Amino acid sequence: MIKRLFVILVSSLWLAIPLSAQSNKLIRELEGKRGALQKQIAETESILQNTKKDVGSQLNGLAALTGQIEERKRYILAINNDVETIERELVSLNRQLNSLEKDLKEKKKKYEASVQYLYKNKSIEEKLMFIFSAKNLGQTYRRMRYVREYATYQRLQGEEILKKQEQIRKKKAERQQVKAAKEGLLKERENEKAKLEAQEKEKRTLVANLQKKQKGLQSEVNKKRREANQLNARIDRLIAEEIERARKRAAEEARREAATRKKADTNDKGASETGTAAKPKSEPLDAFTMSKADRELSGSFVANRGKLPMPISGPYIITSRYGQYSVEGLRNVKLDNKGIDIQGKPGAQARAIFDGKVAAVFQLNGLFNVLIRHGNYISVYCNLSSASVKSGDTVSTKQSIGQIFSDGADNGRTVLHFQLRREKEKLNPEPWLNR
Repeated sequence: MIKRLFVILVSSLWLAIPLSAQSNKLIRELEGKRGALQKQIAETESILQNTKKDVGSQLNGLAALTGQIEERKRYILAINNDVETIERELVSLNRQLNSLEKDLKEKKKKYEASVQYLYKNKSIEEKLMFIFSAKNLGQTYRRMRYVREYATYQRLQGEEILKKQEQIRKKKAERQQVKAAKEGLLKERENEKAKLEAQEKEKRTLVANLQKKQKGLQSEVNKKRREANQLNARIDRLIAEEIERARKRAAEEARREAATRKKADTNDKGASETGTAAKPKSEPLDAFTMSKADRELSGSFVANRGKLPMPISGPYIITSRYGQYSVEGLRNVKLDNKGIDIQGKPGAQARAIFDGKVAAVFQLNGLFNVLIRHGNYISVYCNLSSASVKSGDTVSTKQSIGQIFSDGADNGRTVLHFQLRREKEKLNPEPWLNR
């Protein structure tokens, strides 16, 4: 019986591992993610402060404040997710700790039984009598081995108890560390909530002021709408022209391929004495809308959905999102944004979101606008004070294509208007960008 217990114990021994490594890694990862979001919030706060300096641009101030509120809400959501993750880690740690304590209790019980047995049979004379009272030499050898193994078993039991105690100590320390991380997160969340509430209060005050000045702001809104309509009409026309050029390139490529196949079939017919030449497997020209290179580029672009870099360098706030939206503070006023508006710091550069070729560079109201083709996808960069590329240039991902205009009359407000199209179809850029 004792021998069987010894074998079971030996087979169940396992080496202690650094118990806190997993939790430490988890906490470091969460801290890294929050750190990146904190940095983004800190940078956008400076943009917001610059916008607030000019009290005359209340619509712009509202847009920047709304963007900052969205950033802070995103950060609080990240904190909530981290708290839930840490809570699950605590549940797992408690489960492991209970298992270790139960295991320790069982091992102590077994050890006590073995000690009691030794106490009852403690004298060396009794052990020798047990060995030499054997009927034959084989039995004597087995009894000697039994006594030796039992002594080893008892020693291992004691070592295992000490090992389990150390594991429990480490697990408790790990749990305490995770608890501290959770408490820190909860405190941080409360601080962020307080800042968010203050910003939302500020926003309500600003909206109330806008409502009082509705008439004066109405003309500003109408001006923005006219400029947007003018810009979008020009973009639509240029994209239609680019699509037609792409179609012609594809059709020409199809013609060349058909001619090559026809020539090959003719050669095969002349070389063969029997058999019939196959008919050229040409397809209708209108089936070709993209060249082979454009199709490959389109595929790569789609594969990077959600991973594309922001089209602006440095810190930023998204101040206006894609689609129709009502202007806060103004009754019955709706704007339709064909892309997104991204506010950065003065000196910020517009940069290509992916490899491609510049389809067009044009000026409108003294500002530059750039269209870049990525297969059948087209990215649009508007409101540039200068353009460092020209039509036909090949660009790479994150390459600077021009400096974004900073409005000196509006405290250097720097806003990039960015659009994304799939041929003529207008797309919401945000799901494509890595924020």
